[in-house]
Amino acid sequence: MEQCIFLLVAGAIAGNIVVTGLDVFSTQADKVILNALRDSGCSLSVQEKIIECGIPALGSSSLKPFHFNATDCPDLFPPLVALAAYCNGTSVIEGVSRLAYKESNRALTLQTEFAKMGVEIILQDDLMMINGGVGVKGAVVHSQQDHRIAMACAISALKAEAATVIEEAEAINKSYPDFYKHLKMLGANVSLP
Repeated sequence: MEQCIFLLVAGAIAGNIVVTGLDVFSTQADKVILNALRDSGCSLSVQEKIIECGIPALGSSSLKPFHFNATDCPDLFPPLVALAAYCNGTSVIEGVSRLAYKESNRALTLQTEFAKMGVEIILQDDLMMINGGVGVKGAVVHSQQDHRIAMACAISALKAEAATVIEEAEAINKSYPDFYKHLKMLGANVSLP
């Protein structure tokens, strides 16, 4: 499920995607991403082994902000931030304290790198508030050697106003070496060094 999360978010913001072979009844904590996707108003169909996710019928500009408690699934912060960047209004994610000791301090890294893309993230106590729907700008961002940061920036760049360059983009090799290849297969314009 972990690898598919970013692709499902890509479907919600950039176009329809069908992911097969997943066990939606597994006990894996990451499957709760489906709740945030549903709350955002994207087109979502969940069947036993197939998940279809796409932009809302009224277009990606009609995505709604969501409130999500990621305390028990802190690895969901990066894809949730990518989703929230396109939601009209302020999305709130709880559980920021769980992010300090990941591959990077993910709360600060997300705040810094998404600011470069024109997305404001406010950190307050154990909350992350993402002000979305104002347009994502192309920028030069840095993965900070964190695979999930690299993937979140890449997903956010799919509908950005200009090209995005991800420095140390190869960080994805830790968990999903074929990530950029799969984005290209889905029609994304991806250039690799």
